Amino acid sequence: EPTVLPARFPNILVNGGGGIAVGMATNIPTHNLGEVIDAVLMMMDRPASTTEELMQVLPGPDFPTAATILGRGGIRQAYETGRGRVVLRAKCHIEEDPKSGRETIIVTEIPFQVNKAVQLYKGVADLVNDKRIEGISDVNDYSDRKGIRLAYDVKREAMGTVVLNQLYKYSSLQTSFSVNNIA
Repeated sequence: EPTVLPARFPNILVNGGGGIAVGMATNIPTHNLGEVIDAVLMMMDRPASTTEELMQVLPGPDFPTAATILGRGGIRQAYETGRGRVVLRAKCHIEEDPKSGRETIIVTEIPFQVNKAVQLYKGVADLVNDKRIEGISDVNDYSDRKGIRLAYDVKREAMGTVVLNQLYKYSSLQTSFSVNNIA
């Protein structure tokens, strides 16, 4: 009786995988099912397709927590060599209160494998207390079953864009995913 049934699509690309074994490690990001199927059909029809042509139908990983992938160089390198570094950045915007004029940085999507409560709530509070990030007066988590909503209240004298750049630099609002495609 088989313990694993073969799939008609590259399940490891769709679900991703990670782990460490004796002498080797793997870290495969998740991809969109429809895009993977389109890439498989393309490779079946035209086996000599280039990486650029492949990236037209399979542009890159599709992480479950969304966020934004910065640049395509790491994805291209991962597809060509099996190893690459993908930089992920949280999706943020700045809202201004019309009455008080104060700005609030709102986070709606976070990088893959980032723990919101530990790294983005408590971790940022620790960075503010240690004076590594200046300009934040309060951190609030308004997330619910509809989605993530993390709010960083900016002090009156600070600029929201400057504080946001500090958050990208010092916190887990910007991380990298090291791809190591070994199966």
